Amino acid sequence: MRDDFVNSPISALHFSIILIGVLVGGLFAPFQAPAAETGIVDRIVAVVNDDIITQHDVETAMRPYLENTKEQGFSPEMQRQAIARLRKDALDTLIENKLTDQEVKRYNITVSEEEIDQQIAQIKRINSVTDDEIRAMLSSRGMSMTGYRKDIKGMLQRTKLVNREVTSRVVITKEEIKAYYEKNLAKYGGSRKYHLWNLFVKLPRNALVSERQEAQAPLKAALAEIKQGRSFEDIARASGAGAGGLQGSDLGLFRAEELTPELREVVKNMSAGAVSPIVESEFGYQVVFVQQVAETAGRPLSEVEPEIQETLYREIVDGKIKAWITELRRRSHIKIMDAK
Repeated sequence: MRDDFVNSPISALHFSIILIGVLVGGLFAPFQAPAAETGIVDRIVAVVNDDIITQHDVETAMRPYLENTKEQGFSPEMQRQAIARLRKDALDTLIENKLTDQEVKRYNITVSEEEIDQQIAQIKRINSVTDDEIRAMLSSRGMSMTGYRKDIKGMLQRTKLVNREVTSRVVITKEEIKAYYEKNLAKYGGSRKYHLWNLFVKLPRNALVSERQEAQAPLKAALAEIKQGRSFEDIARASGAGAGGLQGSDLGLFRAEELTPELREVVKNMSAGAVSPIVESEFGYQVVFVQQVAETAGRPLSEVEPEIQETLYREIVDGKIKAWITELRRRSHIKIMDAK
């Protein structure tokens, strides 16, 4: 049984998944205050319009993540910084929760008991847990099923709010899908690989002009033999491996973009069975033989259109949700006190 389902109910709606990632994992995360822990000194740490956030609220929101922070083996200073970041994230999440809850009230967004039942059923199905296991987990966290249902209700209300204000207004056009496809042909289009052999002569970087001219001689001789009918592979296998001498090898399969710029310009226009002219590089000279060209069929736009639409949708919704939350904060009265 997963141990995190109590603090992270999984929404049946796609929007909640996006929001969880956007808003520090917390817009829909329930922060029910454990009844057993009332010893925390309570004081106001933030005012959000007409609502307040207390120190107890922040500590409660942080609690599920504190143990993980402590188990990281940080130095005392790093531990202090990690907890400070966690406290800031928790406070930001609580502020955003207050803002969205206020919008829920403003628009009178309701959730039925049946919708809550359906959400809990999905949580049970996804996490493979029973009612008794949920109650046991809630009890271990000092939470009640009544409180948990209230948290889920809030999560569903926020989902409906975001759908009303953001996601229902997002439209992905055919033109946008096509543009994305053409921009990402390397991902969706076909690929071409070249099975290469080469003959080469190594040279030091500071080789003299006379040495460079001399190094080309065995390659010119090999090209002459190939022209007369001898196979490239035969010459490569028969070549020695001495320094400064002609060497040959079976390089294997490469995409054009994986080759050096000098080779890429030569190979990309070659077909199977073709032999290149002598190619110069900073390491010497070589001749390349394309033994085979392997083509992989690309995925047509019609096949990947739903995938691209989902990708674009996520990107656009992500940005619009952030902008929407930023605007909510801008037009609200938010005062943050020292939360230490």
